[in-house]
Amino acid sequence: MSSEQDHLKETDTEARFEFKKEQNAAVKSDKGLTEEIIRMISEDKDEPDWMLERRLRALKQYQNMPMPTDWPGQPDLTQLDVEEIVPYIRPDADKREGVDDWTDLPDEIKDTFDKLGIPEAEKNALSGVGAQYESEVVYQNMQEQWEEKGVIFCNMDKAVQEHPELVKEHFMTTCVPPSDNKFAALHGAVWSGGSFVYVPEDVTVEMPVQAYFRMNSEGMGQFEHTLIIAEEGSEVHYIEGCSAPKYGTHNLHSGGVEVFVGEDAHVQYSTVQNWSKNTFNLNTKRAICEENGTMEWVSGSMGSKATMLYPCTILKGRGATDTHITIAFAGEGQDIDTGAKVYHNAPDTSSTIESKSISKDGGRTNYRGLVHIADGAENSSTAVECDALMFDNESTSDTMPYMEIEESKVDVAHEATVGKIGDEDIFYLQSRGLDDDDAKKMIVAGFIEPITEELPIEYAVELNRLIELEMEGSLG
Repeated sequence: MSSEQDHLKETDTEARFEFKKEQNAAVKSDKGLTEEIIRMISEDKDEPDWMLERRLRALKQYQNMPMPTDWPGQPDLTQLDVEEIVPYIRPDADKREGVDDWTDLPDEIKDTFDKLGIPEAEKNALSGVGAQYESEVVYQNMQEQWEEKGVIFCNMDKAVQEHPELVKEHFMTTCVPPSDNKFAALHGAVWSGGSFVYVPEDVTVEMPVQAYFRMNSEGMGQFEHTLIIAEEGSEVHYIEGCSAPKYGTHNLHSGGVEVFVGEDAHVQYSTVQNWSKNTFNLNTKRAICEENGTMEWVSGSMGSKATMLYPCTILKGRGATDTHITIAFAGEGQDIDTGAKVYHNAPDTSSTIESKSISKDGGRTNYRGLVHIADGAENSSTAVECDALMFDNESTSDTMPYMEIEESKVDVAHEATVGKIGDEDIFYLQSRGLDDDDAKKMIVAGFIEPITEELPIEYAVELNRLIELEMEGSLG
């Protein structure tokens, strides 16, 4: 490995994320969204007829749905023109299903992920690693000990071919149907790549499974789909990272995530998203929890021009539990609208939502949440806590919690705080020998600690460094 690569990985986080490669595509679709483009994508993937039919149905639903423009305080989407987005780029890699050996990747793709630190993550004893470049997964690996126990970790395109019954049953049927919203329908029409994770009954995957999604080309859309199925009594931690370099035209990220948590199963889904300021980040993520199942979401969002991200959990079975821990960072020209949705549809269910947001240089953050407790979901409980930190008078932070309580025998709590970094706090730290910038960084690090302590160390370090760069105004 070159000394330049070592330098980028070890010392320069900004360079690691902001570098870009010349596009080298084997297949590239036209801009926009037409039936011809959908058929081309499906044909290039050699998909079965049933998946093409699902894509075409989703396309019709997308075309019949209006853009979401009437939400109070929502990010401005008027600059997003889907007709100017390239929805599908297949990179020039020899093996369509991806490779198992890192050295088999084309040099330009391998160099990109080397700089992002993907091989190092695998060497740090992660259970499996997948890497997606543009519209396709180009590298996938799962440690043999988990394969022997029946764990499946592969890309979604391979899952369609090799595990069709599991995919047919779960893919955009009950969890995230295309009819859910316009961008879910868009995703259902043009999805490409992503991860498929299946954990058999009573199997615990003791180390995290990781995926990384890189959008390199200008003016493209990335629409990866992640499908996680954790059977009864199983346990798995899935981590994803996302990034894109800065360009002068807009990119679109509209991923889809579906998580099925079986009875007494436990799933943690962690993501650190660092999109560039030309990217619209519009995702649909949802989990369904059976009896005594546990779902945990840990999310860090920053870098994009506009983000609308509200992971949702449906607590379907008695005793199911959900936790959302999120952090959002908005700088100049950014509108980061994040939050969580939880549906308590059974008795004795519980949920916790903890949201942290930071805004500076006129950026805007917003918590937008929904907690619904259905009639009959007695003895359920929910607690929502929203904390916002602002650097200046030009920045804004809003909180829009929404509670729908249809059952009287429940425990509901909500609290929110908004504040600026106080001069007295800075003065105190300066009196202990820190300069102004280091004092602010220490305050922010303490503020986001509930998030970072839930992440593996390499991700926690990366998240802290990215936020430091945002505070310095050096990213995007």
